[in-house]
Amino acid sequence: MEWQHLYNNMSDFLAPTMAKDFPNLPVEKEEGCYYYGTDGKQYLDFSSGIAVTNVGHRHPKVVDAVKKGADELLHGPSGVIMYESILQYANDLAEVLPGDLDCFFFGNSGTEAVEGAIKLAKHVKERPYVISFTGGFHGRTMGALGVSTSKSKYRKFMQPNGLTYQLPYADVKGCPEGEDVGKYCVKQLEKDVENLFEHQVTPDEVSCMILEPILGEGGYIIPPKEWLQKIREICDEYGILLIFDEVQTGFGRTGEWFASQALGVEPDIMAIAKAMASGLPLGATVASKELMQQWPLGSHATTFGGNPLACRAAEATLEVLKEENLPQNAKEVGAYATERLHELKEKHESIGDIRSIGLLIGIEVVDPVTKQADGDGLMNILELALEKGALFYFCGNKTEVIRMIPPLSITKEQIEEGITKLDEALTLHEEGLKSNQV
Repeated sequence: MEWQHLYNNMSDFLAPTMAKDFPNLPVEKEEGCYYYGTDGKQYLDFSSGIAVTNVGHRHPKVVDAVKKGADELLHGPSGVIMYESILQYANDLAEVLPGDLDCFFFGNSGTEAVEGAIKLAKHVKERPYVISFTGGFHGRTMGALGVSTSKSKYRKFMQPNGLTYQLPYADVKGCPEGEDVGKYCVKQLEKDVENLFEHQVTPDEVSCMILEPILGEGGYIIPPKEWLQKIREICDEYGILLIFDEVQTGFGRTGEWFASQALGVEPDIMAIAKAMASGLPLGATVASKELMQQWPLGSHATTFGGNPLACRAAEATLEVLKEENLPQNAKEVGAYATERLHELKEKHESIGDIRSIGLLIGIEVVDPVTKQADGDGLMNILELALEKGALFYFCGNKTEVIRMIPPLSITKEQIEEGITKLDEALTLHEEGLKSNQV
């Protein structure tokens, strides 16, 4: 490739915190469900740019909207001027959101959406403290970092503010055999909340609880509906606002528009981003008009948020999701993928749990002998799969879970293609383990 010398020396001018991420694949083009590498190979993308390109890479309708939008406006800023794209998108987005979530503060990212959600809750409730859940990931800026606990390294030396408390996330795997997992998780939650309120903070000091309705970076943990319902009940009892971070679970990923709809619990505030604009930077803090109007003028603002070009891309993305019925495709194709992965589990001892809802699928990698989480094994499997032409990503506290989050436009044939490559990678990995034991 022409820029090989730049690629070889990227650490000279790109911060390694991002430039050294996996797999650092040099590409020259993206299309649909594929990346096209500078090596001339085609790579089936099961990462969607980390749950961003739900309608597929460079969907023609999105590309056309960006090109036309560039002939109108490249920059707002919203408030100084006003423009059609942000208003039209807000109007149309409200139609697919749960409950009365119909008023928006547009920013540039998921982290900004989380920061806005917490600020809004504190303004409305006039209470200082926030409760989050262990294993949750809400971003890496300082406010969001205070509620992110998926990995301790994200918080190292950062000294997040002391205005947050953590509760354990639903311990689905810890449920004793034979016991109902929903009842077990609710019982544990009640104990944990009682302990927190008795020993650390009074409920009338807590402005909000924030959580991912399905853990993302923390390992793709899907909690029982009863557990989320109990959280809703606790928030209502004490006048605490409930914030859902749906940055990764939104826009059809779970088979519904949002995970809150799939799991039957409505939050008071929602943070959304990632798949909103098919790769252009856009995020939003969402609440009801009643809550949002309590945010004083000038208490929160943005220069680039709600960019007119990003809003054009977002409007086109929303239209494609509707026209191609992609949430339903996620539900149907996701069920097929899950069935095939369970068949794969019978064949490979390196596969632990398979956790899925729609096309949000986590595949736990374990040591075949000890059955413990195997992060090193996972990375080997991902490297082998990439050599076969399939790009997967990872998550989990110990980097032990393969994320399988392809574009929602993916077909069963492409799912089969990807799972076949994963099967081959698992076989090579396990053969390598056996040869090392000899």
